[in-house]
Amino acid sequence: MGIANGIRKKASKIAMGERHVSAWAEKLTQATEELPPQAPVRRLEKDGLDISMAWAVIGIFGVLAFSAIYMMSLILIPVTLAVVVGMILGLLAEKLSKLGVPRITNAVILSTSVALVIALVANSLSGPVATLVNEGPAFVEKTFSRLMPYLERIKWLHITPETFQSGPMSTDKLLENTGNVLHLVSANLTPALVQALIFFAALLLFLAGRITLRKSIIMVFRSRSQRLAAIRVINGVEQVLGFYFATASLIYACLGITMMIIAYVGGLSAPVLWGFFAFLSSFVPYLGITMMTLAVAIAGIITHDSLVFGLMPAAAFFIVHLVMENLIFPAVMGKRLEINPFVVFLAILFWTWMWGAVGAMLALPLSLIVMTIIDELFIEERLQPQLPK
Repeated sequence: MGIANGIRKKASKIAMGERHVSAWAEKLTQATEELPPQAPVRRLEKDGLDISMAWAVIGIFGVLAFSAIYMMSLILIPVTLAVVVGMILGLLAEKLSKLGVPRITNAVILSTSVALVIALVANSLSGPVATLVNEGPAFVEKTFSRLMPYLERIKWLHITPETFQSGPMSTDKLLENTGNVLHLVSANLTPALVQALIFFAALLLFLAGRITLRKSIIMVFRSRSQRLAAIRVINGVEQVLGFYFATASLIYACLGITMMIIAYVGGLSAPVLWGFFAFLSSFVPYLGITMMTLAVAIAGIITHDSLVFGLMPAAAFFIVHLVMENLIFPAVMGKRLEINPFVVFLAILFWTWMWGAVGAMLALPLSLIVMTIIDELFIEERLQPQLPK
């Protein structure tokens, strides 16, 4: 009997609860019916004017950003160069840190090493450059006398010996302009020294606070996936820049030594200077090899009486550079650093226009940084190999 009474009580409670729920649902239905009808949601469609305004805002922002980059070149050039060099030295700094070297000592060692390398290179080139400056007038006259027979054969140029005797293209005017160029270089010496000081100070501080800056960038993002993406991007940029420039410096150093031998055998003056220019110009794709080959060709024509012997040093350098750039370099690098040549060419033109010679050398590192960021951020969209079942 007790069990039956308990069951009846529970059944009555359940029935009472169902009546309460039914009453609540009925009241909710009545309240909903009394509400005024809502207007249908209307999607705002953007017309051509709205899209044009959006692109105009983006264009204005881009123009202002590029203007700021151009106007602040005195500061941005050395700072950007210091950041790129610091990222290149990131792997070496990491190895020194694992050996127990403190961060500040690590930064001082690396920045001082960079300064010593630059000082040694400048000291070794001071003699050939001074000789070239002293022999400038004689070099200009000899250049005209050697190139005039070849220029006269090109009829559409309308160049004769009288062209260089009067007018803006006369020898006196060119020598005067050469003096103006030297005066301009000496006038810009102070800003160059200021930029050098900014570069070394930024490099020292970047290497000293590299780990802290890295953590700050990562902690800016909130989600775990975003922080992992930031870690991948930073590690990828440092690895790509370090691997590329370590390998490229070794290959281009061999090219510079080869150019020194070519200049010495070919009878060109200042072979050390030619070797250094070959090494430095190789870091500027396309434009560097073009300017270097033309310079060697002109120097060879001036040095030798025969046109064939004069062009042989330029031909030898071009062939050696072609072999290194198209066979040795891809074999060492592999496919991990493939960049569209047209994109690199446009980047070189843009940064040369913005920042001059330093911009031309920074074009390739900045392209590698952008390429690495894109690859790491869109890693899910890469074509993954099909695994065997």
